[in-house]
Amino acid sequence: MPNYTLDDIRNHEGNDQHLLGYSGKIIRINLTTRDVSFVDTYQYVPKYVGGRMVINRIFWDEVEPGTGAFDEGNKFIYMTGPTTGTGIPAGGRSAACAIGAANSPEQYAWGNIGGWFATELKYAGYDGLIVEGKAADPVYIHIEDDTIEVLPADDLWGLRVHEAQAALEERYGHDAKSMVIGPAGENLVRIASITTGNDCVFAKGGFGAVWGSKKLKAITVRGSGVIAPADMERLMYLRYHMNNPGMRPSPVLHMTEIGVPGAEFPVEYDRGNVACSPGCNQHCNALLMNGRSAFSDERVNHIEKCVSICTFDYRSDIPTTVGMFWPTKENYCAPCKLLSREFPEPDFSDPNFEGQGQPLAPDILDFWGPDYDRGTIVNDLCNEYGIDKWEIIIWMMPWLAMCKAEGLFDGMDLGCEAPIDVESEAFLREFITNLVYRRTDVGNIFAEGMARAIRTLGYETFSETIYHGRYSQMLDGKRIDLPVSLEAAWGQSVHWQGRGFEGAIEKPTWLAMSLINMVSTRDAQTVEHFHAKYDYHDEAVADPYHCPHTIDAIMHTQNAAEIKDSVMSCEWQSPDLWWPTMEAEMYAAATGYPMTEQELDEAACRSKLLFRAILIRDHGRCRRQEIESIWRILCVPDSNDEVADWESWNEMVDLYYEARGWDLETGWPYRETYERYGLADVADEMERRGLVPKRPSERWHDYGEPPSVLFAENRKREEQLA
Repeated sequence: MPNYTLDDIRNHEGNDQHLLGYSGKIIRINLTTRDVSFVDTYQYVPKYVGGRMVINRIFWDEVEPGTGAFDEGNKFIYMTGPTTGTGIPAGGRSAACAIGAANSPEQYAWGNIGGWFATELKYAGYDGLIVEGKAADPVYIHIEDDTIEVLPADDLWGLRVHEAQAALEERYGHDAKSMVIGPAGENLVRIASITTGNDCVFAKGGFGAVWGSKKLKAITVRGSGVIAPADMERLMYLRYHMNNPGMRPSPVLHMTEIGVPGAEFPVEYDRGNVACSPGCNQHCNALLMNGRSAFSDERVNHIEKCVSICTFDYRSDIPTTVGMFWPTKENYCAPCKLLSREFPEPDFSDPNFEGQGQPLAPDILDFWGPDYDRGTIVNDLCNEYGIDKWEIIIWMMPWLAMCKAEGLFDGMDLGCEAPIDVESEAFLREFITNLVYRRTDVGNIFAEGMARAIRTLGYETFSETIYHGRYSQMLDGKRIDLPVSLEAAWGQSVHWQGRGFEGAIEKPTWLAMSLINMVSTRDAQTVEHFHAKYDYHDEAVADPYHCPHTIDAIMHTQNAAEIKDSVMSCEWQSPDLWWPTMEAEMYAAATGYPMTEQELDEAACRSKLLFRAILIRDHGRCRRQEIESIWRILCVPDSNDEVADWESWNEMVDLYYEARGWDLETGWPYRETYERYGLADVADEMERRGLVPKRPSERWHDYGEPPSVLFAENRKREEQLA
């Protein structure tokens, strides 16, 4: 087995000496000129590992500050990881970045995706793609080993997602794997997604709209090569032990009961592969259901995720337990598994069994009642049009329900023939279709995404009006008010933040989740689920703002996300708090380079610093900006009727900034922080721009006045009147 040192890799000449696990080439495709060239992967690895770490570096080097989402200078940068295609479980995921169209304001965004596209790209001989420029007319990219073509897509333009995938499969064969956009991306709908054959998506950044602005309909790839891992013995060990004992076989076990009327047994499976890569020991697509098609009388299989459940019935939120985020070794299970009913057998010998298993009752929200067919129609509309389900299901539909309940639509025309009713299939179909095709003035407004639409309609009314229909089961049915808009940071909706969707969590947990989202540019909880050992739970509950273990756990959560988006794993596998070397073992098995846990953690810190530098250089990110972005949702009471305290929250941010080596007043990293992780060149550029602070002599205490929050003021006035 090859066993290279880092110096071997850095000093390699040509491809005579290289790491296994990588193909060695990244394709650069300029859609303006139709030119194709190649970038040497070894410019970046192993220092940047793969995936998210590499795309951060390429973006920093190549995209000019001030670039907008729809500008020609915006680049879609896509990267696989070293485990992709090797047979190591969960190695089929991949990462991408661009200036995000969905973000408010527009700014750098990242995403990750499953499906077989990444594996097929590796089989074709490539580690990633850099798509730049703009085509004058619709095009798609065809990759087949050494053949790389930019071809006319006039016959594909206008097709829905599965129609486009089927057309490409008919043209190039079943082995060809594609990423495509639907009509939403073509019409520059800011919440448009990019979809693989497994109905896995890049959704949160609005990358589908970025492709649409470039007139790029699809990328299809078929490869005839192989990716050989360096250590087959270690690979087999990983396949037997990763996620044990919760691992299950593929194909998936079909879910036949979801607790609402109308759910039936699945029809014949017809959408892509059930796992993201060869050798994966998961069946992530646990919600593989027989549902109605939105576009025919047929019933089709829906490959759904946890958010899809809410379309069927959203009278109450999703229940959780303390151990979902504060697990014990004996009863550890990732959050996504719990939501997908992947329960391992409980270990009753666990001395903290009762504590970690304590249920956290969800709020009663009463947004809409049960209707399986309506739910599958909404999910199919999102799948086929290529739009972000989180925005539609978690933000738009509850907003419609709450606004209607509070009378905000009285006398108002939303551009639909069907009466405004979130429980009406006809209304939802018409409203979403108008949005996707930018029909009617209202459809055009909502095509800009909820954050922008609400501000166009009138922020004070359509965001901050109080909804009176929320009741806390944690407080014996006490009414706790919500604003009608569930907006959190950067134009994204809430997620694991103590109120709204998946809000049944404790204060230390939602503070941690909110801090993670605050320093990102999007909802980070799809991959950066907060995890902390139950050993520290009681201390965190006693002082949720100042517990050092919480800060450590936040940093570990973020670093683990960088690692699993780079080595390539997924939330179902990683991180395992009691197997901290797992990702390093995955990397070594794939490449032959004995990467240590410490080296991977340092690489994650390096990547996080690059991300931070991009936000500061390109978007003016600073402490006050991000504090103001998150503060509004922290003023909405959680299920225990608690809100954040301004001084204490800022003190928690202080602790996190200090731990990261960032200046407390500005939120900018110090030069020594950049240099510690091998980014002296980044420090040089930041210093030239005046963006490297001098280290203060003492902790900064002047937090200023908290931003005004209209909902908090409205709630206070109602309490006074009562």
